[in-house]
Amino acid sequence: MATKLPIAQARLFGNVFICKECNHRVRTQAVRIIAGKIKCVKCGSRVFRPVRKK
Repeated sequence: MATKLPIAQARLFGNVFICKECNHRVRTQAVRIIAGKIKCVKCGSRVFRPVRKK
């Protein structure tokens, strides 16, 4: 079984959020998401969720 590299995990899941309206992926800091400073480029929504690990 393959081991999970922490560097790869951080790159794939760290500071990555998904728009709840159109599922567009955005990479930014969580503080900016909580403050509402980030808008989705695709649909303009401000509602995001963290990316889920599979």
